[in-house]
Amino acid sequence: MRRLAVVGAGVIALAGCSFSSDSLWPSLTGEAPSADAPPAQTIAIQPSAGERSGAPLTGGPPALGGTNFEVRAPSPAQPTGTFVGEKVQQLRGDLIRLQDSIRGHNGSLQSLRGQTVQNAQNYHQTVASIESRLQVGTTPGNPQLVDQWNSAQRQLEQVNTDISNMNDLANRVSADAALSTYLLESVRAAYGLSGAVEADHEQLSVLEDETNQTVVLIDRLLTELSDDIRRQSAYVANERNDLNTMAVAIKNGELFGTSLANRSFGGGTAQASAGASFPAPSSAGLTGRRPLVVIRFDRPGVEYEQPLYSAVRRALERRPEAIFDVVAISPQSANQGRAALNANQAKRNAQNVFRSLQEMGLPPGRVALSAQSAPDARTNEVRIYVR
Repeated sequence: MRRLAVVGAGVIALAGCSFSSDSLWPSLTGEAPSADAPPAQTIAIQPSAGERSGAPLTGGPPALGGTNFEVRAPSPAQPTGTFVGEKVQQLRGDLIRLQDSIRGHNGSLQSLRGQTVQNAQNYHQTVASIESRLQVGTTPGNPQLVDQWNSAQRQLEQVNTDISNMNDLANRVSADAALSTYLLESVRAAYGLSGAVEADHEQLSVLEDETNQTVVLIDRLLTELSDDIRRQSAYVANERNDLNTMAVAIKNGELFGTSLANRSFGGGTAQASAGASFPAPSSAGLTGRRPLVVIRFDRPGVEYEQPLYSAVRRALERRPEAIFDVVAISPQSANQGRAALNANQAKRNAQNVFRSLQEMGLPPGRVALSAQSAPDARTNEVRIYVR
């Protein structure tokens, strides 16, 4: 893995020595650090133990429903020679056709479940292979890992295709659900027909029970199918975020972890949205706040993405609804031309950091960009604050 330089060689400084220290966390809310906080130190953020462990970081797919929806054929009906008896025979035929349709839907569902499980297993095997290579370190942009990543993306799209097929199946089951309700109402309405004998009503009672059982079975089938679709859709969305983060890891040749989007489960969006424009410099909102991360760009090719990911991930573990201020800091200068050049370069650096956060899965609405000059800055910096 590429070595992380300390400050002075140009990389990341932290405003404290531990993210787990409770004495440091008030500074992330905009409050002043506590008096007994340890002195600021400069360290390189290393991946967590879980990130460097041999266990895969991606979880398996959610479990699919396991019910086999088998229907029981209706009892045979004996002719009575009445009009109502003929109606019973007709309704029984309708029920048989409905049940045949449900058997077909059940067969399609079981087949889709098996296919989805197989596709998900293939996907996770590919992802595990990529992670294994990244855990031990590899060359940036390794073409073998790029090919595997492309393969994983295709396999995940196959899972997504399975979800689309489940949606089509759910639509067909919904149509049969409406038909089953109409059939049950027709059976119950047949009791009011005149010209029936006792045997007709006895057979209607049996047919009503069997139709009602079929209605309940269809309802259970539709409910379980809808649950499968909902869970699988959320799973695919999360895995897409993780694949985007993995693409950044492959570009750097080292493992990051799961997407930051999967850790941002607050559900809200930031009031300040990030964009290409920078607000007028103002230090009022940053007064007394200690930055989560400081990236010093005093040389070309500063390698900041792995430490940045780790810092933001840990912040989200503590504050899932956190919003991040990415501030472009330029040193003050009496030379107006030099000051303008420094400010423009600092803004470009901040935009690059913002794009890196997006690639790691952090929603754009959770990041606000701004710029200002600072008397204590000796070189162009990007400071990330949490609020």
